[in-house]
This record gives sequence, structure tokens and C-alpha cells, in this order.
Amino acid sequence: MMEVTICIGSSCHLKGSRDVISILQRLIALNRLESEVELKGSFCMGECMNNGVCVCIDGERFNVTPLGTEEFFKTEIMKRLEK
Repeated sequence: MMEVTICIGSSCHLKGSRDVISILQRLIALNRLESEVELKGSFCMGECMNNGVCVCIDGERFNVTPLGTEEFFKTEIMKRLEK
């Protein structure tokens, strides 16, 4: 199972982490991936100076904005599941 960890610390919260989580939950449900992708929350991941919300997959960190969440889902999550 793929773990996708989203920062919910105060800085990422202000950058839209709640929206990123909601969008990812919707996309996971629409694609029926509940048994393959697990969303987790984490407090500060030390990426506060970067733009966007810090999201981590398999130790790799990404900065995701609410507007870029669908593209992130396609290019990172779906791509990794296809392997």
C-alpha cells in the first residue's frame, strides 16, 4: 500500500493542506484506490519555506498547491501505481 503523508502543520494549513487532503480523498475514491493508497497527516515536515503544502511519498517530498493537486495525483500517485 502506498502511503501519502500530507503536512498539516500551521504553515501548510495556511497554504491549503485541508484542500489538498479533500481533493486527494475525492480522487482516490473516484479511482477506487482506497485499498492501494493511504493518506496520513503529519505535523511540520520542515519544508515551511517552500511554496505549497509538503506531501511525502516513499520518502520523496513534493510541494503541492490546491490548484496543482489533480496534476500531482496523475503524475506522481497514478504513475507509481502503474508500475
